[in-house]
Amino acid sequence: MSQTTEDRFDGGYFDEERSAEVVNSRIGEGADPRLKEVIGILTRHLHNAVKEIEPTHEEWFAAIRFLTETGQMCNDWRQEYILLSDVLGVTMLVDAINHRRPSGATPNTILGPFYVEGAPHYANGANICLDHKGEPTLVRGRIMDVDGNPVAGARIDVWQTNDDGFYDVQQKGEQPEYNLRGVFASEADGRYWFRTVKPRFYPIPDDGPVGRMLGDLHRHPNRAAHMHFIVTADGYDEIITHIFTPDCPYLKEDTVFGVKKDLVAEFRTVDDPDLAAEHGMPNPFLMVDWDFVLARRAKSNGHRT
Repeated sequence: MSQTTEDRFDGGYFDEERSAEVVNSRIGEGADPRLKEVIGILTRHLHNAVKEIEPTHEEWFAAIRFLTETGQMCNDWRQEYILLSDVLGVTMLVDAINHRRPSGATPNTILGPFYVEGAPHYANGANICLDHKGEPTLVRGRIMDVDGNPVAGARIDVWQTNDDGFYDVQQKGEQPEYNLRGVFASEADGRYWFRTVKPRFYPIPDDGPVGRMLGDLHRHPNRAAHMHFIVTADGYDEIITHIFTPDCPYLKEDTVFGVKKDLVAEFRTVDDPDLAAEHGMPNPFLMVDWDFVLARRAKSNGHRT
């Protein structure tokens, strides 16, 4: 007498059709509820992907080798798994889910691997470009709340590449320490300003398994040209974000999907001797007017249930 799939499945014996259910049925009652939820979802999606792909044994072992090599590439200063998450768009998706903000608030984007704590604190108007290379650029704006009120004393932490497309930590001994890094504070009226240079695009590290994967997919490794910012103020959500140059050839092809339309700035050429003299700029120069809009910090209720 033959048995149906429903008859055969009792939570113990493996069955191709209900493989995920079999695996998830083994999770014990004492497991952490959130862990049980996460592993259950991942198992279902993984099994569905395998059923759709129907990999050969050789293809499956190639995938395992790729993951092994990705782990072997990780060390104290390089995290190849984060890079993998980045180029698959997962890092940006997780960031978007965790930083849903009111309309009008500055959107978040990813931190990136080149943030360094302990950058020098400068008075507004200081020049963070210490290697004197690149197109002189004045960045100025305001820190405000979503109602348009100024936020005084906000901390603005900024860092970027030099004119060659490298961060200072990538060229130790070539670039001055803390080149193109600085921390500023907003004035009573919420204003901030500093001098810098126009950033350039640059490639992510592509000498490992993730880089080889990009090559196999005929994808380039370049990030669109940008400046990084972390903006913090008491009582407000922290902002980790970028502003992007509008003329970068990789603006719509950023390899880690970090570009959001609302973060593309205008880098306009200014020919104004008086304004240049006021801010210690050569004339003409580039100028960016950029306001950051902070949302009030909300109380967290933990994970959705």
